Amino acid sequence: QVQLVESGGGLVQAGGSLRLSCAASGPTFSTYAMGWFRQAAGKEREFVATISRTGTRRDYADSVMGRFTISRDNTKNTVYLQMNSLKPSDTAVYYCAAGSDAQYYNGSLRRGSSDYWGQGTQVTVSS
Repeated sequence: QVQLVESGGGLVQAGGSLRLSCAASGPTFSTYAMGWFRQAAGKEREFVATISRTGTRRDYADSVMGRFTISRDNTKNTVYLQMNSLKPSDTAVYYCAAGSDAQYYNGSLRRGSSDYWGQGTQVTVSS
C-alpha cells in the first residue's frame, strides 16, 4: 500500500505559477504510475496528467497541455505538477493518485481507477 500527501496549493493570480507536490510513503513508490486529478466546486473530478512509473511516459488533459508538467523523483518518493500560465478555470482541489503501470498503459488510471488517493490541495486562481 501507499499513502499520499499533497502540498503546494494556494491562491495565485491568473498568469501565475504553482508547483504541487505529492509525497508517498513506503519503499515501493517507484513501482507505481502516478496521476494528478482535480475537482472544481460542483463538478466531477477530472483527469489532469499521468506519468509512468519510470517517468518515461506522460499524458495530459487537453485543457492543461503546454501549461502543466508532471514529473517524478523516485529517490524522493515524490511526484510534482508544475502549473504555469494559470487560469481561473484551473481553480479546483487537486488530488494525486497511484496505480500500476498496467493501469497507466491501459488507460484506466487516467479514467480515475485507483485505490490510492491523497487528501487534496486547494488551488485558487484569481482573475
